[in-house]
Amino acid sequence: MFRTALRNVLAHKARLLMTVLAVVLGVAFVSGTLVFTDTVGKAMSNQSAKSFAGVAVSVTSHGPTRNDEGVKEGEPGISQRTLDKVKALGGVDAVSGRVHGFAAVGDQDGKLIGNGWSNTGANFVPLKDGKDPRYTFTEGNGPARAGEIALDKETAKRGKYKVGDKVRVADNGPAKEYTLAGVFSTEDGAVNAGGSLVLFDTPTAQQLYLEPGFYDELAVSAKAGASADRLLTEIKPVVGKDVTAETGAQLAAKQAKDIEAGMGSMNQMLLTFALISLFVGIFLIYNTFTMLVAQRTKELALLRAVGANRGQVKRSVLAEALVVGVISSAIGLIAGVGLAVGMRSAMNAFDVKIPAGPLVVAPVTIAAAIGIGIVVTMLAAWLPARRTAKISPVAAMGSAHLPASAKSLVLRNSIGGAVTLLGLLGILGGAMTGKEGKMLIGAGAFLTMIGIIILLPALSRPVIAAVRPLLEKVFGVAGKLAAQNAVRNPRRTAVTAASLAIGLTLVTALSVLGITMGKAIDRMTTDNLRADYTVSMGQSFGSLDASVIPALEKAPGVKAVSPQQAGDFRVGDGDSYRSVSGVNPATIGQLLNFDVVSGQLTSLAKGEVAVAEKTAKEDGLSVGSTLKVTFLDDKKANLKVGAVYKDMEGMLSPYVIDSRILDKHSEKPYLREVLVKMDGGPSEKAEQSLVDALGKNPAITFATQQDIRNEMGGMINTALNIMYGLLAMALIISVLGVVNTLAMSVYERTQEIGMLRAIGLDRGRVKNMIRLEAIVISLFGAVIGVALGTFIAWAVGETIKGSIPNYALEIPFDRIAIFMLLAGIVGALAAMWPARSAARLNMLTAIKTE
Repeated sequence: MFRTALRNVLAHKARLLMTVLAVVLGVAFVSGTLVFTDTVGKAMSNQSAKSFAGVAVSVTSHGPTRNDEGVKEGEPGISQRTLDKVKALGGVDAVSGRVHGFAAVGDQDGKLIGNGWSNTGANFVPLKDGKDPRYTFTEGNGPARAGEIALDKETAKRGKYKVGDKVRVADNGPAKEYTLAGVFSTEDGAVNAGGSLVLFDTPTAQQLYLEPGFYDELAVSAKAGASADRLLTEIKPVVGKDVTAETGAQLAAKQAKDIEAGMGSMNQMLLTFALISLFVGIFLIYNTFTMLVAQRTKELALLRAVGANRGQVKRSVLAEALVVGVISSAIGLIAGVGLAVGMRSAMNAFDVKIPAGPLVVAPVTIAAAIGIGIVVTMLAAWLPARRTAKISPVAAMGSAHLPASAKSLVLRNSIGGAVTLLGLLGILGGAMTGKEGKMLIGAGAFLTMIGIIILLPALSRPVIAAVRPLLEKVFGVAGKLAAQNAVRNPRRTAVTAASLAIGLTLVTALSVLGITMGKAIDRMTTDNLRADYTVSMGQSFGSLDASVIPALEKAPGVKAVSPQQAGDFRVGDGDSYRSVSGVNPATIGQLLNFDVVSGQLTSLAKGEVAVAEKTAKEDGLSVGSTLKVTFLDDKKANLKVGAVYKDMEGMLSPYVIDSRILDKHSEKPYLREVLVKMDGGPSEKAEQSLVDALGKNPAITFATQQDIRNEMGGMINTALNIMYGLLAMALIISVLGVVNTLAMSVYERTQEIGMLRAIGLDRGRVKNMIRLEAIVISLFGAVIGVALGTFIAWAVGETIKGSIPNYALEIPFDRIAIFMLLAGIVGALAAMWPARSAARLNMLTAIKTE
């Protein structure tokens, strides 16, 4: 029987091509994901290990701590005195004191170099040989005095800087000019992530980021023969309990574990989409084997007649699937390795630097790729094999195309209806549950999809019958035949449409949610923000320096300025801190659209507090109530509620007070952003005035209302495009499914097509018949997918609308129209080869075909 199976595979290799391609694509996605994440993870781990080469022990400071009364205790970092004590220990060869923080570098035009969040500054620490082991200089030397810096090679290249040039560098305050003393190469992860690295002399770095004479970290190297573990034991009593001390090996292992966890998240996301592709591929494989065994019914019946039992017939079909699975998996594994190489090159092309390293093809990747490919193929072929084995030889001899029994269709529809109802109840239950209902919606969506797939044969007849008159009116005989052919075998039509429905369900759900959230953010900006500019530290998310406010107030054309200062306090006797916004009472009304429910916003100037309506209801507060608070410095205060306003989530904290009150209780206020109103509104001249006022600081961004909309819209569109790209593999497999179904259908209807040609149907109308059949099937799947995707998006939206201000479901009809159009185009393109094959059939040869 195995020889028979092998012979059948070789005899039908052309008809199995689409099945092979579907499995190859799915396996390539899985193996490519595993190889890519393993390769990148290994390269990053090796890079991390290099940065700890020569470090026997690392000591890291966590800064001063707070006692039970909220008062800071301890030193700001590791003191020079502690460094000297560590250096004096017997097994220590050298100690490097490190300091680091944020530093932004501007190019020749003053624009920020790097991505903001990974732009860092650190100190240059020369050892006995005058070199810092962490950096290799390609030009010049490290900074030796105040006013000098060194830049990483990529930043110097992007800024077109050479040794001796003046470079503008800033933290969260005014930018300063430094002389470029050297250019270096580094394995620093921040630089590889697209950021920049600036090296200062140690006193300058301490002044910028900590305090003179203190360090964030000590890197200790050991003398030859000294044990790192023993050295760690000696160092711990010296450095005290307020720091973390561990060996370089321990630190490297911890970072490797963190990298593995980070890559694991990417791995899970990519594998999810890979498994979706494989799930879609199951329908293609199922259809292929269903049609293959249907066409060989008489052959299989003959085997039964000459002595083969049901088990042998079933195993024969499964053996074919096994051969196809093994071959496809092997090809898919090789393709996956190529895909991983391509993904790595693509990351570098988008300026995401990945450390150099060998390609990692782990044994588990090989086993997973081969195993998944075989299991998917065997699973998809099992039902056709089982159904074929159950047909009696006499019945099979009498008909090559046995219809499903009425009993089996009733059972199928009953099961499908029950599963769909259960899934819909799950989705509705999750939507009504609120924030905690996402898992229930996910389970319900899966069950609904499975139930609809089971019901698709029953749904196909009424849905396609509804468009049949239109097809017949527009396309005549070809349209009428196409509609009839589309429902001739409802199961085949359903399975083909199901693969498209799955992809479009996900695409539609993501699109509806993405567009809805984008509109909500747009409304939040439009409804709440009156300021012309929002000034912030951009992607670094750092605090602006307090000097920014008076500098902006003095800028030409500025009408109003208010800080958006972030703080915290405890309310009543509670232990948890509540967020509070500090603003300028005199100007905040000109910068934000406060919808005051009760009281007066001017009460902020009297030292009173404004409370968001939702919080006021929860805490039982109203105008005139007293709010007992405890600030971060453990000082208590009684604040009178002067106003209650409509919530502005995402824009303001639920409590608003005068920023000067927060200043009194904050050692270093966190100035999140500054709102600015200009006399003539936003313009190039107005923005330049603000830029000049802040000393052309490359780290500071100036965003108009439209900039905020564009930024958030761009982020959402980027996320959607990534999702579309990841789902593209599933849609490609869906297209292959349509091609496969039509090709097999043409083969099955060879004699019928010959008869149609003989009675006058010309080649053009034969092609139209096949094309229209493909378009009808594709649009049928698209309608189901779009409807279910929209419903799932509504349900998910019900769980998140409480945390997103102004959330209201938006159905992007323009995108849905594009999806439907693309589905029709996909059907037309998929039909090209089968339609051409059908039109080229010799009518006499076709009529004689059995």
